[in-house]
Amino acid sequence: MASSAHLSDAPPLRIPPLRCPFPSQVNPHVTEASKDSFEWLVESGMLNEPDLLERYRNARFGWLTARAYPLVDRDMLKLLMDWCIWLFAFDDGFCESEDLSRHTALIARALPEMFRVLHDIETDEPVSNVFARSLQELKARIAAHAEPVQLDRWSAATKEYIFAQVWEAANRESDVVPTPEDYVFMRRRTGAMYPVFALIDIAGGYRLTPEEWHHPDVRALTEHANDLVVWDNDLFSYAKERTHDKARHNLVNVLVTHRGCSLQEALDEVAQMHDRAVAEMVRLRRSVECWGDRSALAYVQGLEHWVRGHIEYSLRSTRYVHAWPTGTQWTQAP
Repeated sequence: MASSAHLSDAPPLRIPPLRCPFPSQVNPHVTEASKDSFEWLVESGMLNEPDLLERYRNARFGWLTARAYPLVDRDMLKLLMDWCIWLFAFDDGFCESEDLSRHTALIARALPEMFRVLHDIETDEPVSNVFARSLQELKARIAAHAEPVQLDRWSAATKEYIFAQVWEAANRESDVVPTPEDYVFMRRRTGAMYPVFALIDIAGGYRLTPEEWHHPDVRALTEHANDLVVWDNDLFSYAKERTHDKARHNLVNVLVTHRGCSLQEALDEVAQMHDRAVAEMVRLRRSVECWGDRSALAYVQGLEHWVRGHIEYSLRSTRYVHAWPTGTQWTQAP
């Protein structure tokens, strides 16, 4: 098996441009909602290390949410920010913690409490896990805006995301870099995009019918949008992830490891995969415009906001950009 790529490769690395014809927008309530959401994170107790909290403050995760949901009001934006920051905190503080990330059984034993919250199963035992308690609060707040079928979609997607963390932990425990085929399939679950996509119509104040939700065009658009956000994240975050987990769960490293290509070739291949997925989203949107109503088109727009918003946020994020070596060529300016 080939070894992971090294950042010292010469000549200087080139981060390829990512084609994205979707409009860029920012929610006007971003500053106030971000401040309130960070306070919620501190009060939740999910992250207690001062250094980690300061990194979260500097990462300005609220700006990602504000770009992904640019049209919602301030209260809804705050809820969406809290949910997205829960996902970041759960990933950093639980799934990738030094104590848990390499021990599959420890993460697996935490699943029942999470699932009881998602399924509203009442027991005599109080919810002890801090992430489960915060999840319980968030579910109650989401339920206030969602119809039962929408809440069920969100709960199912969240459960699938949490369970997928066991797969990642097993790979860490066994020092395995997954194959490209396995990785692409599972990255759609580990990336937490289905849970945030399930909030698009809830946040917009409308509901996709079961026929619309399960329409082949909508399912394909959702899958392509999911792939785009997580693949783009892998491209931007590769340098940062080399210092943690050896970029084991990163598409760039997966391609280098299993296909024997250079780091630059892997970066270029991810960009080409991105461009093909964008072209498919453009084609499928034209199909939805032929049959879809305002709700279906609003959902498609919500997916487009996520794809473009993630690129714009990442290009401005010191969390990703500053991790690359000096001399790295960025062909797509923020």
